Amino acid sequence: MKISIVVTLLNEEDNIFPLVNNVQKAMNGIDYELILVDDGSTDSTVSRIKSLENSRIKLLIFYKNYGQTSAMSAGIEAASGDYIVTMDGDLQNDPSDIPLMLEKLLREEWDVVAGRRLNRKDGMFLRKIPSKIANSLIRKLTDIRINDYGCTLKIFKKEIAKDLGLYGELHRFIPVLAHLQGARIAEMNVKHHPRVHGSSKYGLGRTFKVMSDLMLMVFMKKYLQKPIHLFGPIGFLSFAVGSIINLYLLIAKMAGQDIWGRPLLILGITLLLAGIQFITFGFIMEMNMRTYYESSDKKTYRIREVFIGKENNLSRSTSKVL
Repeated sequence: MKISIVVTLLNEEDNIFPLVNNVQKAMNGIDYELILVDDGSTDSTVSRIKSLENSRIKLLIFYKNYGQTSAMSAGIEAASGDYIVTMDGDLQNDPSDIPLMLEKLLREEWDVVAGRRLNRKDGMFLRKIPSKIANSLIRKLTDIRINDYGCTLKIFKKEIAKDLGLYGELHRFIPVLAHLQGARIAEMNVKHHPRVHGSSKYGLGRTFKVMSDLMLMVFMKKYLQKPIHLFGPIGFLSFAVGSIINLYLLIAKMAGQDIWGRPLLILGITLLLAGIQFITFGFIMEMNMRTYYESSDKKTYRIREVFIGKENNLSRSTSKVL
């Protein structure tokens, strides 16, 4: 049994050495690989990783900053373990929780075990309160009872992680994506530390992105495989109401009334056309859904270099462009 630990990094030069040391201590006696994904760092993050003599390290270096979701996707794809762990590189997640999460996953036969930051060490107004509101809204709209969607520390069975389909900025909704595959998901309390080095990459500016992604997640959970069930009823309702209004106006016109310029006429025509458009859009979405499932495998990122750590000073790197 092998564990793949995927860590995404962006300008975390001061966290590299303690991160690798903490992982090494936590995984003592467990076969693991540490996959570090550099998402376009502009500091010495990459050089510090390359200076390490550790054969368990695999470093993926992006051409530029593609975002945490793409970095996580690349790391998961490169993973060779039977179980895959995701965690942040800012030292706020504690690797010592990984063996406990693995034990829970194996003992209780879960597909995913997600971390819940019980004593979260973040700012109240900029991080905790917005996070609680977002978590509550996500739970209500998706009906997936996870308390802490924002905790990156999670462990997956390989087959679940490999098929998550991470695009855009959907890493926040990994439990929803796993649920779409039928995964059994559990949650457990994990430790959380304050950030010591570097600066947070999160802020209130991501609120609208989260809301947009949440709308997409609701659609994917309920209508991804049957989009016509969403757009069809809306279209038929709009078409029916528009037809009734226009039929009424036709009768009124035949009775000698002047209907030109009446707001009701504009409403009736608008609803009629909107109904046709919604139904047509539903058909188009059905076709796109089939294309989504049957299209060729394409990536949302490009890797500049893959560096494999060695146990001595003769470490070499291999470059591969996708």
